[in-house]
Amino acid sequence: MKFKLYRNFYFLIVLDFFLICFSMYSAFRIRYDYSFDNYIIHHLYWLIPLSAMIKLIVFYCFDLYKGMWRYTSIRDLFNILKASFLASLIIFAVVGFSVSFNGLSRGVFLIDYLFSVCLISGARLAIRLYFKSFVNCNKKQILTQIKKFFFYGKHYKNNKKILIIGAGDSGEKIYREIRENNNLHYNVIGFLDDNFSKIGRKIHGLPVLSTTEEVKAVVEQTETEEIIIALPSATSDQIRRIIGLCKETGVVYKILPGIGELIDGKVSLNLVRDVEYKDLLGRDAVELDNLSIGNYLESNIVMVTGAAGSIGSGLCRQICKFRPKVLILFERAESPLYDIDLDLKKGFPDIKIVPVLGDIQSKADLTKVFNIYRPEIVFHAAAYKHVPMLENYPWKAVYNNIFGTKNLVDFAEEYNCKKFVFVSTDKAVNPTNIMGTSKRISEMIVQNKNRKESCRTNFMTVRFGNVIGSAGSVIPLFKRQISDGGPVTVTHPEVIRYFMLIPEACQLILQAGAMGEGGEIFVLDMGKPVKIAEMAKDLIKFSGFEPDVDIKIEYIGLRPGEKLYEELLTDGEDIIPTSHKKIMVLKSRQCNLNELDEELCVVKKSADIQSIDEIKRVMHGIVPEYITPAFEYKN
Repeated sequence: MKFKLYRNFYFLIVLDFFLICFSMYSAFRIRYDYSFDNYIIHHLYWLIPLSAMIKLIVFYCFDLYKGMWRYTSIRDLFNILKASFLASLIIFAVVGFSVSFNGLSRGVFLIDYLFSVCLISGARLAIRLYFKSFVNCNKKQILTQIKKFFFYGKHYKNNKKILIIGAGDSGEKIYREIRENNNLHYNVIGFLDDNFSKIGRKIHGLPVLSTTEEVKAVVEQTETEEIIIALPSATSDQIRRIIGLCKETGVVYKILPGIGELIDGKVSLNLVRDVEYKDLLGRDAVELDNLSIGNYLESNIVMVTGAAGSIGSGLCRQICKFRPKVLILFERAESPLYDIDLDLKKGFPDIKIVPVLGDIQSKADLTKVFNIYRPEIVFHAAAYKHVPMLENYPWKAVYNNIFGTKNLVDFAEEYNCKKFVFVSTDKAVNPTNIMGTSKRISEMIVQNKNRKESCRTNFMTVRFGNVIGSAGSVIPLFKRQISDGGPVTVTHPEVIRYFMLIPEACQLILQAGAMGEGGEIFVLDMGKPVKIAEMAKDLIKFSGFEPDVDIKIEYIGLRPGEKLYEELLTDGEDIIPTSHKKIMVLKSRQCNLNELDEELCVVKKSADIQSIDEIKRVMHGIVPEYITPAFEYKN
């Protein structure tokens, strides 16, 4: 390996030496109209070696021989510009002080500078072109690359014809990747964009053909076989309209995920996927105060409970962007923990990821992880959340949701964590089920911990509704029912829910954590509520069927513990806007901590005997707004 490094180093030194000498010689030839007298030749004999020596030393000091030139970038070219300028300035000064430009034109040094920059940069770009286009290629691929080089923008037989909707940064990146990857057998026909100023212009030699309204006509004229929608910042209405137009073409269409799903902000062809329902909900980018989030996450030890769950895993991916010192994945499900551990270590190799197989109900598990790693920031996302299931097994909600949270809160206080962020739900507002009530009690535990004068930890809660793509979400169920030919089962024609995308929810949780000073309940702006019946109809249409014609919608009635609509506020809670337009804070009523502790002991005893009625009675005493649904339970 060392031999290869030195060989490349000496190769570049020798190459630059000849280019520098040629540059100075050419500068003289051009300035003096290709005719030299003896006086000029005399100066050339000492000026060319001087120029080569100074430039090579300066280039070395600017690290021009440490870069991997197969990856030459704009930054490297700027480095060449700066190094060449400084070297030319030094040569100019040396000549000025030594011979006072006696008989020498100053224009020689300007021409030499321009030649040097062009020759040195051109050599680096040629190296990059060689490695990018011809290394590891067979003869057929080499010929293809040569054709691409000399017949830029031309199309080749047997390649799939692609049309890109979106002539912005994302569309450009997708096209560039297709163009530069030998293994992608695609011909990009052109772009479509609704910005009229772009129509007729070209991106890397490829035209912006028309607006999206003309997509069907363009597809027919060009015999396009696939469409890629590259509009990550488009609104839900825009995406709906474009998808409707793409459907009319009859060809395959795919989409680049919304800006919220692009965790690292990088656009790549491997992110392009089939259109999903979540693409229709809204794709507004969440504005984050990265500085404040980085201040409390960067170089700190962060722990996420329920790290392999929908929200937990999303939080972990977002947290890694802010380079924590250690990220502890606390999870009791073995296989999902294994998967998220591998995924994060692959995506963020520079961050120390620690998977911990443990249970928040186990004080022994928590003692061990807090003793060994001393987490400074805790995000508590672990919870039982399936409403009908917990109606039948409410003691599980008591053990896991309530006392699991209490265990974590106690340990966070004992070990002086800086921040504790509890992930709650809108079902905690005026709850009609065990799950929501258990989360409301957990909110009370978290919120009132800040009232202790000795507490150094900032405890806060973030409350929001359903997330698209989470485990147990209604969308996967609807998809399975549609694929089975129906019927699609909806609980009630008027039932509505709030929905968010997982990345958006996680980003706002991190932002709320940065804003919190302790004791707050943050409420996320969930946007417009969605009728579940309308969602079912959209999914049926999305799959190419007609609702109640090809696929029947069947109303089965509300399940145990469900209500028609969710709320974000309860009586006695005052909402206050914050500096972030999508985050509000509540001033919730406080409770007597001694009474709460006594009531928790009672609910624990009722859970120990697994008495559903007793658990509900005690919970109603703690959360008076809890309304028990009128139906019978079967033990």
